[in-house]
Amino acid sequence: MGRREPRRRALALPPHRGPSRHELGLRRARSGPPHRGRKRARGGGRQAGGGSARGRAGAGKRRAPHRHDGFTGGSMMRRFYRAVCLLPLVAALSFSCKGRPRSGSSSGSGGGGLGKSVAEFDLSSGVPESVGGGLFQPPASRTYVALARAVERIATDPDVGGAFVKLGGASLDWAQTEELGALFEKLKKNGKPVVCHAHALSNSSAAFALRACSRTWLSPAGEASTVGIAAQIMYMRGLFDKLKVGVDFLHVGKFKSGVEPFTREGPSEPARESLTETLRAIREGWLEQVNKAGKPDSVRVALEQGPWSPNDAKAQGLIDSVGFESDALTEAKKLAGAERVNGQYGSTSKSGKGLDIAEIVRVIAGSDQSPTSRPHIAVLPASGSISMEAGGALDSGGITARAINKTIRRLKNDDSIKAVVLRIDSPGGSALASDLIWHELRELGKKKPLVVSVGGMAASGGYYMACAADKIYAEPTSIVGSIGVFGGKIVLSSALEELGVHTETFPASPDPGAGARAAAESPFSTWDDATREKVRTGMQSVYDLFLSRVVDGRKMPREKVEEIAQGRIWSGKQGLERGLVDQLGGVTDAIRQARKLAELPEDAPVTVEGDQDNLLEMLLVGEDANEEQVKQALAAYQARSIVIRELPPALRRYASALGPLASGERVVAALPFGIELE
Repeated sequence: MGRREPRRRALALPPHRGPSRHELGLRRARSGPPHRGRKRARGGGRQAGGGSARGRAGAGKRRAPHRHDGFTGGSMMRRFYRAVCLLPLVAALSFSCKGRPRSGSSSGSGGGGLGKSVAEFDLSSGVPESVGGGLFQPPASRTYVALARAVERIATDPDVGGAFVKLGGASLDWAQTEELGALFEKLKKNGKPVVCHAHALSNSSAAFALRACSRTWLSPAGEASTVGIAAQIMYMRGLFDKLKVGVDFLHVGKFKSGVEPFTREGPSEPARESLTETLRAIREGWLEQVNKAGKPDSVRVALEQGPWSPNDAKAQGLIDSVGFESDALTEAKKLAGAERVNGQYGSTSKSGKGLDIAEIVRVIAGSDQSPTSRPHIAVLPASGSISMEAGGALDSGGITARAINKTIRRLKNDDSIKAVVLRIDSPGGSALASDLIWHELRELGKKKPLVVSVGGMAASGGYYMACAADKIYAEPTSIVGSIGVFGGKIVLSSALEELGVHTETFPASPDPGAGARAAAESPFSTWDDATREKVRTGMQSVYDLFLSRVVDGRKMPREKVEEIAQGRIWSGKQGLERGLVDQLGGVTDAIRQARKLAELPEDAPVTVEGDQDNLLEMLLVGEDANEEQVKQALAAYQARSIVIRELPPALRRYASALGPLASGERVVAALPFGIELE
């Protein structure tokens, strides 16, 4: 009967009109060969498009859903068993998804003769870059790209009179706030007032509100925690010495200071210089938001002098009013001349009708439903640390070479996709995985335009991927570069000796040094000089390869790349000045550039693609697994992630970037420290 191939989800995002239910539906796209016995149309069996500068012309036809002519006894029983198991879920969903009318609320864009509406954006739960991350993934309509496109779309919608933004207590990504600030600012310039409400304001959300909002409200018991920017790094050499724990770490790149928290009691001067200069550049980009908002210098000063109580924040010009969310919404309706609220993003962007049982079954079953039959642009989010595959104690659901490479190959071979925008927010990780992904991206770039949009960062392995693109866009506060590698291991033998535990190595070979070589990856043996030199040589080889990828992708002399590499990090603005970035801008700018390179019209659709393993792949079981095997796999999955779950959420992806070292790889291309700007 053939093995069912994993499928991916995509969200269609039309540019200048309200999305239909069909276009906002989930798409399951195949990432491997089709079923045996099934003919597959060009472009993954979904649609066809005309030729482009890089794509091949072709025509595709919609085909009837594939049906097997017969089943074996075991296959029939498996399907019956799965159907029975799904019935309670379908029943539960059918009750929970029934439409529930809301007062003054409508889910569709366009008034239909009902007068103007207020477009509501709920950002209180954050704005994820991708749909990946764990067994239960958020819908594609909750991605950052979907949000940016929604804001861009309503700017020209005559039925939308204004916008209401619920910030809650969320601290948004800085690169996101720059682009979103500019997009909401356009709404104001188009005569659509933007009213915002927050329970608490952070550095980033306060800067966003100053630029984006016509009026900003803060809850009476809230706070404006605008306290400025600083970095803190823990250095653990003293602790390791006291515990008798050995550290064998090496790095290539003068500024590649990822090993310093393990090997030093404080920063080296190159590390201090690199981090300080980058933070200052990011600070200037942050404060520039005040200037773009046309606020006086006193507000710029107040932005770093918090925390402020609500009344003090109002006196300093950081907010306009103190009150509850309902008060702010009332003002939004009044300023927009509207009575209806149109949920555009977040918890309020729900259809009043809800999904019917047939739609639920189609989503669960993963049926192929194309969101568009026209030539279009695909946006592929790549967020989190980079590894070869999912799993491991430090896995936090980031970018895996296995999953994303399947998606990249599918996008390359889909003739209806005329250009790809890779949205990166990654501190790096496995050097091997980064190079494999780079290769697939270069192969894609031979057939169609590839544009990169940098979110919070494209650092080290993240930039390794980015340099494969035709064009790179980044925000001024994005982090790019960190072109360097490091690696090593923690050695526990001395600590165990203190407890009376001795480790002895028994090499099979009688040759001198055989034991040290064979135990090179063991946490119970230090490297001897010969092994350490071999490891250093291997790291230098990976670093030289990294440099050559940047030279090739950026069309820069090697001497210039070597000068700006060495593991040094740069802000987006600094990266532009040094040739690591082509233009400052966000994902909407990157989409416009991709549309231009592909020679597509302004109304060409945009889809958001998924790059994650499906549920069974994440559990490391096959589709023929029985109930007991699935239970065991679930327990194992929980156990694999127990370490990462104990870390603060903001630190998980940086810890995950070191995961390949724990999995046996000797070299990582990762950011030398965790940076989380709030």
